[in-house]
This record gives sequence, structure tokens and C-alpha cells, in this order.
Amino acid sequence: MTEARGPADRNGAAHDRYAPGAPCWVSLMVHGLAATQEFYGTLFGWEFRPGPQQLGPYVRALLDGREVAGIGQLPPDRRLPIAWTPYLASDDVDRTADTIRLCGGTVGVGPLDAEDAGRLAICSDPSGAVFGVWQAATHRGAGLAGVPGAPAWHELLTFESESVAKFYRTVFGYEQEPVVSADIDYLTLHLGGRPVAGLHGVGTSLPRDRGPHWLTYFEVADPDEALEHVVGLGGHVLKPAHDSEHGRVATVADPEGARLALLRSRR
Repeated sequence: MTEARGPADRNGAAHDRYAPGAPCWVSLMVHGLAATQEFYGTLFGWEFRPGPQQLGPYVRALLDGREVAGIGQLPPDRRLPIAWTPYLASDDVDRTADTIRLCGGTVGVGPLDAEDAGRLAICSDPSGAVFGVWQAATHRGAGLAGVPGAPAWHELLTFESESVAKFYRTVFGYEQEPVVSADIDYLTLHLGGRPVAGLHGVGTSLPRDRGPHWLTYFEVADPDEALEHVVGLGGHVLKPAHDSEHGRVATVADPEGARLALLRSRR
């Protein structure tokens, strides 16, 4: 991963408009909405208010009064993988959806309007990794980034980076920067010279029950302390906290199995 941020200033406040292709929101669909709110509310200090209800009960998480993420409730008969899903900004979600199909991806939901908030589609790349596309109206996206309790980075874990990079490059116009190393398969995606997301090829190290998937890193003040909270709240530690060149990081799963990373960035 990288320590780069999304479109936020030094105080963590997001800009008014996200450039097309930039991760602008992250959302989680679960079976137990109230229990999930309690988990993340305690872990990150989030408060909640209702959001658009087209796909069922849905709330937006707020940190210091600014929206940072969404959590929705799956219908009882839907047995989908529980996962945090990043949304990539678009000026025209219908056109983006057409391009996704032409490039070998799949559009599973939408495009459809989310009341007056904007227009969305839920898609998957050719490897099967799920992501969303968001065309903003009244809801621009996350109002904070890279501060404790807010998303800090998004990373695609896939079999190998180059083939799927072509898909994202064609659909969203990313530039890419590979990590020059014989030991790691990693590409950083850039927009306007700024890093916005990463593609990490991990081969057979992908979880058997998960396949290629996007992983969201949430900034925390103390990953070790956060791990204690995760376990105490019914979550699981998948990879203990460890130091990296970009900061201290751990990977966990919430009580319903959604994977996320906890990061204290190097400043």
C-alpha cells in the first residue's frame, strides 16, 4: 500500500468535487444493521443518520459531523459476501457502466438514482472484484479522509496486477506507477499525478472464500489499541499489527466477516 491520500486537505477535509475515477465513498451491506452500527460506532466514534433507502434500510456514518461511509441492510434472502465496497467517482455513471461492460466487467446493480443524492451502479471488474460507481448530485461523497475514523486508502487484492490494471486504466483514465521489485507485484493508480488507489497482485495468497476484492484502510490513532476493541466487540484479527514503511497496519474482520485494514500512517 502507499501512504498517499484521496482528495483531502491537510486537515482531512475532502474537496467539494472528486475527480472522475477517484475513490469518493465506501459502503457496507450487512444483515444486522443495528449491531454493525454499534460495532463501528464504538470502534471509530461514528454517529449515524438515515440515507437513501432504494436498496433497503441505509445509514450514513458521520465523524465530527461529516459523512465518511455508508452501511445498508441486505434483504434476509440475500447471501452475498459481506465486504466494504469503494465507490469511484464519475461524471456520467451510465456512460461509465457502458464502458465497464465493453471492457469485460459486469454491472450488477443499476445505474439507478439514490433519491436526490446521486446516481450509482455496483459493478465488478473482469477478475470479479466488486466496486461501485457514483455520480454525485446533492451527496458529493466522503467529507473526511485520512484522519482517525475515516478511510485513508483503497487497495485491490487480485491475482496479478497488470491485466486488471488495463481494465481500470481504460475505464477511468488512470495513470499507473509500478513498484520496481522482484518480490512484490504492486501498481499505484494516479489521477492528475496524484496517487488514489493501489493494485496488489498476491497470486495464490488470496483468501479462498473471497477471491479478488477491494480492501479499505481506515486511519486509527493506535492500531494495537484498536485491535483490542475489535476483538472485544466480536470482530477477528486476520493479520496482527506490524510496522511497515508506510506506518503501522493490521487487518481485521468485523462480526459479519467484512475485512478492513487499520492504519496509523507515518506523518
